[in-house]
Amino acid sequence: MARGSRRCLLLLLLLLLSALGAPALGDPGPLEDVVIDRYYIPKICLREAQMGDFIRYHYNGTFKDGKKFDSSYDRGATVAGVVGVGRLITGMDRGLQGMCVNERRHLIVPPHLGYGSIGVAGLIPPDATLYFDVVMLDIWNKNDKLQITTLSKPERCNRTVENSDFVRYHYNGTLLDGTPFDSSYSKGSTYDTYVGTGWLIKGMDQGLLGMCAGEKRSIIIPPFLAYGEKGYGTVIPPQASLVFSVLLVDFHNPKDGVFLEHLEVPESCKRRAVTGDFVRYHYNGTLMDGTLFDSSYSRNQTYNTYIGKGYIIPGMDQGLQGVCVGEHRRVVIPPHLAYGENGAGKYKIPGSAVLVFDVHVIDFHNPADPVEIETVFRPEGCNVTTRNRDFVRYHYNCSLLDGTRLFSSHDYEKPQEVTLGANKVIEGLNSGLLDMCAGERRVLIVPPHLGHGESGARGVPGSAVLRFEVELISMEEGVPEGYLFIWHGDPPANLYEQMDLNKDGGIPAEEFSTFIKTQVAEGKGRLMPSSDPEKVIADMFQNQDRNQDGKITPDELKLKSDEDQEKIHEEL
Repeated sequence: MARGSRRCLLLLLLLLLSALGAPALGDPGPLEDVVIDRYYIPKICLREAQMGDFIRYHYNGTFKDGKKFDSSYDRGATVAGVVGVGRLITGMDRGLQGMCVNERRHLIVPPHLGYGSIGVAGLIPPDATLYFDVVMLDIWNKNDKLQITTLSKPERCNRTVENSDFVRYHYNGTLLDGTPFDSSYSKGSTYDTYVGTGWLIKGMDQGLLGMCAGEKRSIIIPPFLAYGEKGYGTVIPPQASLVFSVLLVDFHNPKDGVFLEHLEVPESCKRRAVTGDFVRYHYNGTLMDGTLFDSSYSRNQTYNTYIGKGYIIPGMDQGLQGVCVGEHRRVVIPPHLAYGENGAGKYKIPGSAVLVFDVHVIDFHNPADPVEIETVFRPEGCNVTTRNRDFVRYHYNCSLLDGTRLFSSHDYEKPQEVTLGANKVIEGLNSGLLDMCAGERRVLIVPPHLGHGESGARGVPGSAVLRFEVELISMEEGVPEGYLFIWHGDPPANLYEQMDLNKDGGIPAEEFSTFIKTQVAEGKGRLMPSSDPEKVIADMFQNQDRNQDGKITPDELKLKSDEDQEKIHEEL
């Protein structure tokens, strides 16, 4: 209220009292006790100043006429002391009790509760009434303990901070009245240090114990567990309580090894990965607070590498040992087994960061692995089995080890057909089709060096282990390598004359084809099995018609005995 308005109100009150016959107001005389006006009380008051508490406060001291006689603001330093024990003038001792932090009071201290009839030479005259505007900044007691409030805590917490752990945390630091003095956020980096080894103030050393990664805490530290009577520079005054809002980003111990969590392990695990194996896996890589720094899924491509040979960080080399195909595993790696104090700028991994990899193993193999063959069904009385050069018909389903379907012969009208040993299919499938009976069913596991290798193929990822389900439908006995036709016995002595059906001294393609078909039909010889015998016969004719004039002459027809001498492998 303005001073003029107050005067008008007082005059009106006097006139009103006079009109009512009331006696006029006189001087009320000296105050008996301190007058307290609590003109600002904070909504939250966790504690009130009591006798024996240490307090810090700012004040302006004036006389009744408003003339200033003292001010802590002018000195640029708060006042710290013990309340209620006679170290302050009695009026101030009484006026400060019951105050909350950030509360503001106007105190009127009569002379007998101030400096009395003596005053303070040159500063406060005798019998002076003193007026103080006070704001309370801090309250604590030598019996106080650390005040820890958990603001949030993650659901998963496998381990909590212990002494000698190395921690990385963010914080906002304020005085008890809310005045900020420091923040890691403003620096753009966490505060990284050891706990319980004297690198921190005692209160923080204690306040961080038992925290989980990702936990948030409010830690109120009394001065004797902080910077005490000296304070710290210009930002933390002497005898200041400190309030830290802390977010623990991660922590580890230099003695930590890799921590493994088996999230999902397939029931069937015939083999586990060992040093020297080549592993294909997907992963999400995060920091302990969940920040994603890398993911193979985002590239839509597995990460492929040997394990135990130093191609990846030591922690992952260890963490992938013993995995099963199809396993989901969490690998937690301390920094000394990851990127150490320097971190990895490429992946935005800070120094001394603990890494968490959620891994899904797609497959693995060893360069020495053979084709793995599992016979699902083999007919009874199986006497004739497949060999190289045999012509086979078979059905198959091909998939990756994680079940991803790649190809199937059932998508076509007829089975797959191939001559074994003719380099028409991948080596692993060719091996898996050998020694089979018609009607037999197998499961083949083909490592990439016997499949499509590091480069893969259309629809097949590089370095992929393939799973084939095969069923042999039929087989035809083949001929030796380099031959398109073989005799079951000795060839006719007068071969050319028998082949020259019209006896004109030349054998055109038609006569050649008719002759060969007759030999096959009479069981005297057999063609290399193929889905197109006409093409096989045409190739045979072309091999014999050396001058390519459309007919075979006696000189062009060579017997096998002559071929062996000339080291030429042809059919006839």
